[in-house]
Amino acid sequence: MSLSSLGLLLMAGVSPLTAVPLPAPEDPPVIAAREDPDPDPDPQATPTAQDNGEIVVTARRREERAQEVPIAVAVLSGEQLADSGAFNLNRLQQSQPTLQFYSSNPRNSAINIRGLGAPFGLTNDGIEQGVGFYVDGVYIGRIGASTFDFVDVDRVEVLRGPQGTLYGKNTTAGAVNITTAAPSFTPEARLELSAGNYDFLQAKSSVSGPLSENLAFRISTSGTYRHGTIENVLTGDDLHRQRNFGARGKLLWNATPNLDLTLSGDFNRQNPMCCVQYYARVGTTQRPLNRQYGGPPGLAAAFGYTPPSFDPFDRKTDLDAELNSRQEIGGASLVANWDIGSATITSVSAWRYWDWLPANDRDFIGLPITTVSQNPSQQKQVSQEIRIASNGANRLDYTVGAFFFHQTIDTQGSQVQGSAASRWLLNPTSANAQNPAVLDGLTSTNTIGFDNTSFAVFGKLNWQVIDGLHVQPGLRVNYDKKSGSYVSVVTTGTGSTTLNSDQRGVLAPQSYDPRFSDWNVSGDFTLSYDFSRDIHGYATYARSFKSGGINLSGLPLDGNNNPILSSATVKPEKVNHYEIGLKTQFADRRVTLNLAGFWTEIDDYQATVTNGQLGVIRGYLANAEKVRVRGIEFDSSFRPSRRFNAYVNGAYTDAKYAKFKDAPCPPELSGGTTADATHPASPAGQPGTATNPSYSPAFCDISGQVLPGISKWSFSAGGEYNVPARLFGASGEVYLGYDGSYRSRFSSNPSPSAYTWIDGYSLSNFRLGFRTDDRLNVYGWVRNAFDQHYFELLSTQSGSTGLVVGQPGDPRTYGLTISKSF
Repeated sequence: MSLSSLGLLLMAGVSPLTAVPLPAPEDPPVIAAREDPDPDPDPQATPTAQDNGEIVVTARRREERAQEVPIAVAVLSGEQLADSGAFNLNRLQQSQPTLQFYSSNPRNSAINIRGLGAPFGLTNDGIEQGVGFYVDGVYIGRIGASTFDFVDVDRVEVLRGPQGTLYGKNTTAGAVNITTAAPSFTPEARLELSAGNYDFLQAKSSVSGPLSENLAFRISTSGTYRHGTIENVLTGDDLHRQRNFGARGKLLWNATPNLDLTLSGDFNRQNPMCCVQYYARVGTTQRPLNRQYGGPPGLAAAFGYTPPSFDPFDRKTDLDAELNSRQEIGGASLVANWDIGSATITSVSAWRYWDWLPANDRDFIGLPITTVSQNPSQQKQVSQEIRIASNGANRLDYTVGAFFFHQTIDTQGSQVQGSAASRWLLNPTSANAQNPAVLDGLTSTNTIGFDNTSFAVFGKLNWQVIDGLHVQPGLRVNYDKKSGSYVSVVTTGTGSTTLNSDQRGVLAPQSYDPRFSDWNVSGDFTLSYDFSRDIHGYATYARSFKSGGINLSGLPLDGNNNPILSSATVKPEKVNHYEIGLKTQFADRRVTLNLAGFWTEIDDYQATVTNGQLGVIRGYLANAEKVRVRGIEFDSSFRPSRRFNAYVNGAYTDAKYAKFKDAPCPPELSGGTTADATHPASPAGQPGTATNPSYSPAFCDISGQVLPGISKWSFSAGGEYNVPARLFGASGEVYLGYDGSYRSRFSSNPSPSAYTWIDGYSLSNFRLGFRTDDRLNVYGWVRNAFDQHYFELLSTQSGSTGLVVGQPGDPRTYGLTISKSF
C-alpha cells in the first residue's frame, strides 16, 4: 500500500463509552438515548448506551419516550454500530430483520423495509424510492448516494411503515435516518484505528470545540483500505476491495438564545472495484441446447471455454472487460431552528451531488461478448423544507410543513459487443451466427436526461381526547413532475448506422421523451392508548402513494424490433397500509418487548422486470396489478444488570404478487420461439432443436408467487457481558460481545425461478476487548466467524443461456480495533 493510501486513513470516531446526547431537533425524526438511573447501580461498571432505561424521541417534533410513540422504530447508537462493524448500510441490515439492502454496484442499489421500497434488480433513473434515506435531515434522492461509509455517526433510526405526513419527501415503506455527531462547546477529540486480514486498515478521527462563546465546530474524516476478496485470474486484480475516503465539517452558531443554525458540508470518494458477479450455477432454458451455456454441445464447449472454478466460493473469476466503480458524493446544508415559545420553526436547505463512473463486464465471463457496459451518471439535487411544530405537552399538538425538491440526472451510457457476440447471441439458423464481424464492435451510445420536481405540504395532529387516549390524523398533498429523454444511437463496427435485423435484435436504436405529472392526496390515522406508564398500544391506517415513473433504461421491442412506446411510463403505486402494535417494558424497564403486525396492499406495484431479448441487459419498469405484504415482527432487549445486556429481534414477512398476469417469464420458460394458439408453451427447462424448437410463453401469470429479495423468516440477536478488571495499571472492564443474524431463503429474480433461489444463511460476529475508565477501548473482532458461504444476489446472463451468476458475501474477516476519546 502506498503512502498516499495511508494518508487517507484518518476517520471520525464515536466513543463506545459515551452516552448518546440529545440533539437539537434538526432532522425528522430525531431520536436519542437518555440514561435513567440504574435501579441496581454498580460503581465499578462503565455505562454504555445499551444500559439506558428509556429512549427519548422527537419524531413528532417534541420530546417523547420512544415507547410511547405509535411508530415501529429501531434506534442504533454510534457505539452499537461500531461494536457490530456496521459502518455502512449493507452491514446495518444484519441487525435489522425487516431492513433489506441490495447492491450489484452502487448505482444498482435498493433499500427495502418489510420487502417494499424499490424494485429488486437493475436501477431505473425514472422512479421514486419508497424508503426515504436522510442524513442530518436532508433527503438523499438516489440510493446510490447512500452507499458511503458512515462518518462520525451519532445514531441511525429505522422507521417502518409509511411516514409521509411527518417527512419532507413522501415515503411509502419507511425511512432510514442517519444523524451525525453535533459540534460541541466542550473541546473533544476521538481517534479509532483498526487493522485486519485482507490488509484491512480503517481509521476514524474527529475534533470538536468552541470557536467563540456562540460558535462551535466539528471536523470528521474517515478512510478504509482493504484488499479484495475475489481474484481475477486473467488480470491478477483483486476485486471487492475497499478504497474509501470521507470528510464532514459542521459549524453550529447559537445566534440568540432561541435561534441556532448549523452549516454542514461533506465529501466522500470511493473506488471499491466491487460488486463482481461470476459463475454460480447453470440451469436449462428453452433455447436450443447448442445455444445454451452448458453442454456439450453448449456455447461454452463450442468456444472451448471453462470458468476458473465451478465453485463460486473459490472466489475466482476471469472477467475480461474493464472494471470500475468509482463514485463521489457530497453536498452542503443549512439547518435553522427558531423557538418562538409555543412552537419551533425549522428550516432545512440543502444541495447535493453524486458522480458515478462505472465500467462492467456484463457477460460475466472471460469471453469478448459484451466488452463495454456502463452508465456514467451525474446527479444534482436541491431541497428546501420548512415546518412548524408545537412545543409539546399539550392536549393538542401539531406539526405542519412544506417541502420542495428538484433533481437532475445526466447519464452517458454505452454498450459494445465483442468478437464472440455473433456466435453467442444469434440464432444458429441465421447466416450471421458464424460471422464475428456482424456484431463485433456493434455499439450503442445512450444519452439519458432526467428532470424531477416535487412539492408537498403535510401535517400531523396529536389530540389527547382523554388521559391516555390519543387521536392522530395526518394529511399530505403532493405534486410530482418528471420529464426525461432517452436517445440511443447504434453503429456497427464500421461506424454505419444502417443495421440488419440481427443487429437490431441485439442493440436497437431508440429515441423517446417520456413525461409524467400528477397530484395526489394521502393520509393516515392512528389511535393509541397508554394502558400504563410502560404498556402502550396503537392502531394505524395509512393511504399512501408512490409517484408514477418513467422508463429511462430503454424500452422493450415489438416484433419488428421497434420500441414499445406505451411502456415509457408507469402508473403511481396506491398503498393501503394497516398496522397494530404493542410496546411494553417490565421489571423496572430491564426488559423491553415490542410487537407489530402489518398488512399492506399495493395496487399498480412498480416492478423492475428483465427483457427477454437476446442483447438486452437492462431491466425496464412495469406495473403489477396488485401486491400484498403482511407480517409480524418483534423487538426485545434485556438488561438484567449493567454487567449484561442482550437483544433478540425477529420478523415473519409474507410478500406475494396478489395479481400479476402479464409478468415476464423466469429463465426456465424463456429463450424459445414465442408460443401461440397453434404452438402452446413447452415444459419449463425443455431445450429446443433447430428442427423442433421449444415454445416460450410471451408472458407468465405469477399471481400468488413471492416477491424477490424477501425472506419469510429473519432474526437478529446479540449481547455483551463484562466484568471489572485492571490491566497494565488501568482500571476498567473486560467484555465479550456477540451479534448474529439469520434469514431464510429468498428469490433473486423478479419472476421466481428454480435457478435463482438464494439459500438461507446465518452470520455470527464476535468481539473481545478491554475498555478503561478514561475511555480507551481495545478489542479484537471476527465477522462471519464461521465463514458462511452465501450469496448477496443471483442473476442470469442475458440471452437465455442458462448461466446463473452470483455476488458472494464477504468471507470471514478478523482484526483489532483501538479507540480513544479525549
